[in-house]
Amino acid sequence: MPLLEFFLMAARQPVAFLPAPAPHWVGDGFYVVPLFSDLAFSEEVSPFLMLDYAAPYEFPPREKPPGVGAHPHRGFETVTIVYHGEIEHRDSAGNSGTIGPGDVQWMTAGSGLLHEEFHSRAQTKRGGLVSMAQLWVNLPAKDKMTSPRYQAILDADIPKVPLPGDAGMVRVIAGECLGSKGPAKTFSPMNVWDVRLNAGSKTGFEVTQGYTTAFLVLEGCIQLSDGQEVSEAEVAVFDPAGTRLLLEATRESKILFLNGQPLNEPIVGYGPFVMNTEQEIRQAFRDYQSGKMGKLTAIQGRSHESN
Repeated sequence: MPLLEFFLMAARQPVAFLPAPAPHWVGDGFYVVPLFSDLAFSEEVSPFLMLDYAAPYEFPPREKPPGVGAHPHRGFETVTIVYHGEIEHRDSAGNSGTIGPGDVQWMTAGSGLLHEEFHSRAQTKRGGLVSMAQLWVNLPAKDKMTSPRYQAILDADIPKVPLPGDAGMVRVIAGECLGSKGPAKTFSPMNVWDVRLNAGSKTGFEVTQGYTTAFLVLEGCIQLSDGQEVSEAEVAVFDPAGTRLLLEATRESKILFLNGQPLNEPIVGYGPFVMNTEQEIRQAFRDYQSGKMGKLTAIQGRSHESN
């Protein structure tokens, strides 16, 4: 049976197309668009919460590293994927590191911490393009107060899986693709893939019935099985029914592919905290204000000094 015909059987149907909203600055280092728009923090995209994309932006050389100073999180994870430039991370759990093109930082806030993100000192000095995506991943209720964890995943540690028919390649950050498992440790089942598709290729993916499925187009254009197109900085979200997905790259394309088991639990998000009840949110603010999430000592010369 031809690939197209096979994947049209039980094919996932798109239920939402999310064009890029207006960008805004996060601190002075990241010019991002919040791509989940009205679906952010909803069951429609669970276990994922929010997706910010900073398209390539040229920064001039400067003295003080731009970025975001110390701020708290509790109850979820941040996944930062760097496409251009270098980002430095520090948190109140004692973790620090620098990630560059192709690298991923998977930070579990869990019971709570403070962290900061800045352009690296080398990146600041030379200037140049910075581009990244940051995904917020919800934690199951039973794991929301787990101890903070930091996973620095280098490009060299991420499996690169060729797709059949010379269609392209998948970098498996989390989950599994064609027998290759990603290095990220997760609290619920999910796939996070960085996908490259060659122009004119048709690619079929098997997905689990009932799992949330969505993708962001970073570059290029993807045509779906119903003929609709998804272009740069746009997101497609699919109906959870069906086990197959067919994508056609009308141009050479890069996408961030997300697929995960919905948590089916209440979501209460306020500012930097995501819990299951309003009472838990109020407790998170009290714990932060009383210093229970730790402290970060300021580093002199940064654009946003830590608190």
